[in-house]
Amino acid sequence: MSTDAIVLLKEDHKEMRRLFKAFQDAEEGPASQRQKLVGQILEALTVHTYLENEVMYPEVRKLLPDLEDDILESYEEHHVADLLCAELVTMDASDERFTAKTTVLIENVQHHIEEEEQEWFPKVREALGRNQLQEIGERMIELRKDAPKSPTAPKAIKKAIDAATA
Repeated sequence: MSTDAIVLLKEDHKEMRRLFKAFQDAEEGPASQRQKLVGQILEALTVHTYLENEVMYPEVRKLLPDLEDDILESYEEHHVADLLCAELVTMDASDERFTAKTTVLIENVQHHIEEEEQEWFPKVREALGRNQLQEIGERMIELRKDAPKSPTAPKAIKKAIDAATA
């Protein structure tokens, strides 16, 4: 198994794409199947964004100040995904907005993945090189063991969701 941080993140992206496709293929299936798939998506995204936010982004930000704007944009894209995840974790697949909200989450994350893989990762790989990326990857592997697996909805968000769906 590679310890290269970019390879590890791309493996996460591959798994998310698989889960996204499974959800899209299950749109006409039973609600319980969609609920289960969204649970898996939320777990994969929670772990992945945690690793990027806690290890990859701060390290790259420190080592490559020229990529500051890219990193700040990535943090904001994660913030949007986190809000959607926090809302979805409180919803049931039978909710009329469940599929729509999941679709918006998927579209946002796919955009983020494409930007990372096409624009950001090549810049990082060129500037840092193999050894530094392996060191970052090793820290990510270690942190993954204790990474949160479920998004939590802040009370204010849950209250707003409840009010909007009442």
